[in-house]
Amino acid sequence: MEYSTFFVKSYGCQMNIYDSEKIISILENRGLKKNQDVESADLVIFNTCNIRDKAAHKLYSDIGRVNKYKKERTIAVVGCVAQAENEEMFSKNKSIDIILGPQSYHLLPQMIDDIKKNPKQLNTEFIVNEKFDYLIEQKRKQGVSSYLTIQEGCDKFCSFCVVPYTRGPEYSRPLSSLLNEVNSLTDNGAKEIVLLGQNVNAYNIFHNGRKINIADLIEEISKNENVKRIRYTTSHPINMSDNLIELHSTNDKLMPFIHLPVQSGSTNILNKMNRKYDVSYYRKIIDKLKIVNPKIEISSDFIIGYPGETEEDFQKTLKLVDDIKFTQSYSFIYSARPGTKSALQDDKTPLNVKKERLLILQDKLKNIQLEFNETFCGKNIEVLVENQSMSNPEFFFGRTPFMQSVYIKSSEINPGELKNVNISTCNHKNLYASC
Repeated sequence: MEYSTFFVKSYGCQMNIYDSEKIISILENRGLKKNQDVESADLVIFNTCNIRDKAAHKLYSDIGRVNKYKKERTIAVVGCVAQAENEEMFSKNKSIDIILGPQSYHLLPQMIDDIKKNPKQLNTEFIVNEKFDYLIEQKRKQGVSSYLTIQEGCDKFCSFCVVPYTRGPEYSRPLSSLLNEVNSLTDNGAKEIVLLGQNVNAYNIFHNGRKINIADLIEEISKNENVKRIRYTTSHPINMSDNLIELHSTNDKLMPFIHLPVQSGSTNILNKMNRKYDVSYYRKIIDKLKIVNPKIEISSDFIIGYPGETEEDFQKTLKLVDDIKFTQSYSFIYSARPGTKSALQDDKTPLNVKKERLLILQDKLKNIQLEFNETFCGKNIEVLVENQSMSNPEFFFGRTPFMQSVYIKSSEINPGELKNVNISTCNHKNLYASC
């Protein structure tokens, strides 16, 4: 069939959003038009995440709904679920035409063409360097805040995680490639660069005979006068080097907000997870960050109900939350992923107990976030304005240095501006302001 329109849906992390932006650019450069309406698209692409069990279930549910809309179309499943389930997906759902792993989605145009010769297309090879070499040539639309993948894959092998199997070993992109992409992003209006990686602070390469880590990369990006803000996510505690920590006191463009997943406040559970640090080590990292920059705020991830988690383990997690005061966090009930070590462990904790613990934790995190946001009411803070609200053009959306969402009522600002605004009200999710 001939393709004129496509639809893309992303599941999961910022890495998938970045990958989807690249896929969109590839297809638009080919002459296809992005369609916001899945019902009439010729090509439907699902960019999948395999971190939690529900994501895979949601994928197959979404495919079922697409089948009701239009029979003559092509469905491509890309990303981590495609990598993990591989050709098995063809037998699970006959509607799937293309299965493509996260390290080879630059091959999508060729696979679309090859469908005419072979109606089922599959590629799950790990060719990450080839992917980035190809993608840097692709023009892509960007926002004021733009993602930049600097590192992919993982060598940590946490007991619960599929990333080493779906994204492969750690790979860091060359410095020159990244700086060229930063120039391209800022030429197209980007003011904030968000560095991405499964273990973003594990970035490590040799350049002109010198070892370069993420702190060196941030310093190089900072030399670009059009870059006003820099962030990085997601970090692993064991890769929080002293020079990266120190950079939070010396580099004004590096935002005072870090997403640093701890997963549990119990050393017993961290050992079971194979996280390679204990609670004491994690606390020391936070203490070092607070010493170099007392204003810095921390976000985290928590897995509740991991196999073997006792009430004592859970209480230690609550204690860590009380002590550190995470201002934004993500928390989930443990989900066993096929192929991981934790999937083989005995899990005797009843689901209702896990759900109760999660609600207790989330209520605590929500209250901490609300209390933090309330400290800004009646005060001025600098916001990077990202876009104008489509649903209500009187409001603009932006973020504070601490990653808080701000809705600003104004007719005198533009996306891309750094604006001091006065915060009038808030809830636990958002700040509201005028200027």
